[in-house]
Amino acid sequence: MRKLYSIAPLAALAAHNIAHGADFNIIAQVADGGGAIVVTLGLSILFLAVTIERLVNFRALHVVPDGLIERVKPLWAAQEFVKLQQLLTDHDSTLARVIAYVVAHRHLGYAIVNSGAGEIASIELRHHQQKAYALAIVATVAPIVGLLGTVIGMIEAFHMIAFSEGMGNPALLAGGISKALINTACGLCVALPALAMHHFFKNRQAFFGLALEKKINSLIHEWFLGTNVPPQSLHVVSHAN
Repeated sequence: MRKLYSIAPLAALAAHNIAHGADFNIIAQVADGGGAIVVTLGLSILFLAVTIERLVNFRALHVVPDGLIERVKPLWAAQEFVKLQQLLTDHDSTLARVIAYVVAHRHLGYAIVNSGAGEIASIELRHHQQKAYALAIVATVAPIVGLLGTVIGMIEAFHMIAFSEGMGNPALLAGGISKALINTACGLCVALPALAMHHFFKNRQAFFGLALEKKINSLIHEWFLGTNVPPQSLHVVSHAN
């Protein structure tokens, strides 16, 4: 019985602390975070916009669509170049534009066609890389903005303590520190997914670059096999890293 009586005050204290903890409102804490929270919110909007745009426009359908090679080979073999160009015009993809260049410059020889096709593929891959660069900026800037907001919040908290009740009211200091640390938390919550998506699109770009290189190399070697120029590799992946 004595043990029960001794545990009862501790249980009551724990219940009291839980009740106070339940009053914690993360939205209110974020709203009180200061100007750094506004900047972090802007970075999160940029992160979402770039991610959605890349997920929609940076797909295999727009870079190396399946089945296109199989459709162009019979037209090339039948020398129906007008139909072939029309087919390629209807496909909005990097592979279609490279093949269109090959068809349009088929009389220039293997070396020139191979070099020009590689340049077109490299430029388009670099263009996709540039569009996703904002994710790297968000991943770098967001935690720094959060840290800056935390430092400013800590300065304000200690300034408040210095000109009020001093350390006689620890809750005042704890509240100020809590509001300050919310900046770092928000910065990390934005930076981590931005960094993850940056590496995701970087890996996707390398994957598409390899697929594009293999398909174009195979097609050009097959179509220009009778030329006297020795086979060369089409290099596009180096620009996709």
